[in-house]
Amino acid sequence: MITVPEPAGPGAFVHPALFYQDLDAYVAGVGSFVDTAVAAGEPVLVAVPGPHLDALRESLGGSAADVTWADMTELGRNPGRILAALQDFAGLHVSRAVRIVGEPIWPGRSPAEVLEATRHEALINTAFTGRPATVLCPYDARGLAPGVLADARRTHPTLIEDGTELPSPAYTDAVRVSADCDRPLPEPEGGATRFAYTHGGLAEVRDRADAWARGTALSPARRGDLVLAVSEAAANSLSHGGGKGALRLWATSGAGAGVVAEIRDAGRLADPLAGRRRPSLGSAFGGRGLWMIHQLCDLVEVRALDDGFTLRLHMATP
Repeated sequence: MITVPEPAGPGAFVHPALFYQDLDAYVAGVGSFVDTAVAAGEPVLVAVPGPHLDALRESLGGSAADVTWADMTELGRNPGRILAALQDFAGLHVSRAVRIVGEPIWPGRSPAEVLEATRHEALINTAFTGRPATVLCPYDARGLAPGVLADARRTHPTLIEDGTELPSPAYTDAVRVSADCDRPLPEPEGGATRFAYTHGGLAEVRDRADAWARGTALSPARRGDLVLAVSEAAANSLSHGGGKGALRLWATSGAGAGVVAEIRDAGRLADPLAGRRRPSLGSAFGGRGLWMIHQLCDLVEVRALDDGFTLRLHMATP
């Protein structure tokens, strides 16, 4: 059984990482966390990969009916969607402390997905500031690379290992972690189709993206999603990115087969949470437009560098 540290005071947020060695340790540790919450009558959300979801449900027996369940491989396929889902759950219980299990990183995630999930883990500390909530994040200590575990120590104030909970000496602020995630993106293999645009060129951006996508394995519905996401990103370039930008399009092959659209402009990302939390009515881009992009795409890579702003939009093909 594990004991997760209680909030230091009213409105405090608790965000521990649980390092586990095998499925038995996982079920014991996470299961006791959920059992404690259910016994206390606290709202509980468990968002973990499918196989772990099944094991936890079985271990909880009748208590499983009191838990909200989500398969993280679906909810968090794009890591940029996770934070809003957690905040939506907390928002359903505004007058109560909530307990959440969120496992955004698991063996098999691509390096690009892991990087954006690491950014999520850092930003959650900012997004939940002042909210009475506990989010427990399990990490596979055997199956994940040492660098991933090192980053978990940086994004979680508290660590739970071998049943012992201790403050993480490596914990640091979200701004620093996000900056470290802004690594240069690799160039596409085999080149890419490029199109520069400026004011008055948004319709042509959509037309070119659609024409290019027709030559890919995307279904008509997903092709429409890609064109809409590209249009939202290009519109932001025209409004907030210096009035111009550049679009590149290419296909990927192998295990990660799909299509990629990249939009670069001279803009800045003033709010690192933009697009990751549900926007309010009337919010500008960085809110509503980027939010839509995250909902449409399987992965969104964000880079806010000195030379401008870059979005890489990924969609898988069958």
